[in-house]
Order: sequence, then C-alpha cells, then structure tokens
Amino acid sequence: MGKSEAMKGLEEKIKACKKCPLGELRTNAVPGSGSYDAKIMFVGEAPGYWEDQKGLPFVGRAGKVLDELLESVGLKREEVYITNVVKCRPPNNRDPMEEEIKACSPYLDKQIDIIRPKIIVPLGRYSMAYILNKFGFEAEPISKMHGKILEAGTLFGKVVIMPMYHPAVALYKPQLREELEKDFKKLKEVLESLS
Repeated sequence: MGKSEAMKGLEEKIKACKKCPLGELRTNAVPGSGSYDAKIMFVGEAPGYWEDQKGLPFVGRAGKVLDELLESVGLKREEVYITNVVKCRPPNNRDPMEEEIKACSPYLDKQIDIIRPKIIVPLGRYSMAYILNKFGFEAEPISKMHGKILEAGTLFGKVVIMPMYHPAVALYKPQLREELEKDFKKLKEVLESLS
C-alpha cells in the first residue's frame, strides 16, 4: 500500500473516531494536511475553533503566524506536513487532557510511520512532551528546549526532533516571535544539511 492510500485510510478512521468524548463534541476532526512525502512534520497540540470549523490544521491566527514563519525561510505549507497530537478540538480551546492524548496519539504515531519525516517539529509543550517521551528523551520546560536539535533512531532511519514554541505565543508575547524566527532559520539550516 502506498503512502497516499495509507494516509487516506487513516484520515477516514480519524474522522469517524469516538475513542474519547471529544469525538462527540467536534464539528470536524482535523487529521492533518500537507505533503505525504514531507521532510518536515510540524505537530501542534489540538485544533482550535477555526480548525474545528474547517477540518484543517492551523487555519486561525496561529496558522497565519506559522505561514509567515514558513515563508520567511522559503518553505510552503504544501511541502511540509502539519498535524496535532489531538485531532479534535477540546471545549473552549482548553489544553488537551492526558486521556485525550492517550486515545489519540496512536494516530500521530501512524502518521509518523507513513510519512517518515527527516525532521519532527513539536509546536508547544504538550506536543513536545509527547514527542520527546515517544523517542526516549526527557522533556524540560519549552523555554529551555526550543531550538534544540535532538536525534533519534527509528525503524526508518534517523529523525531530528526540534521543539519550538507554539506559533500562538507570538500573538500574545511578541518578544517570543523573535525566538520563533531564529528557530525557523535554524530549521532551514538543518533541512539543508540533511538534503
């Protein structure tokens, strides 16, 4: 089975999922979007209001920031893959709960297996904690971890993990936007060194 068929099958499962209460509350599940051959995979935490409305990740204000950051290093949304740890919106955009992450994370694991990215960029602390834990790293506060380059072995070869602040922080802490911009420049360098 090709990547495209595997991902389409997985997306259908996500859209029909009722493994946790969020499945009953959503307007749309948000499996992810972008290239199934992406070298970079961005992993946010959970969909917000606009994502739930449109069934697409990062389409609200934080998504606009993400688009600007991608553009600043010459990347397009269509070239990368963007998803979240939790695929349905938690009520009032609250943080995802442990059991929601537990119920939903096998979908993310499968997406990583299908896409086989060279670089995984967790956006925000919940995503960072999950990804680092999955690959056997100790998570520290994101203020310490962002922009760090970690290497993990997988069944499909080496993967670089580079945690970053969630793009939403740039909306209410403008000084962190600079950190995000620096991290994106570093991401571009890492990508070029792997090509």
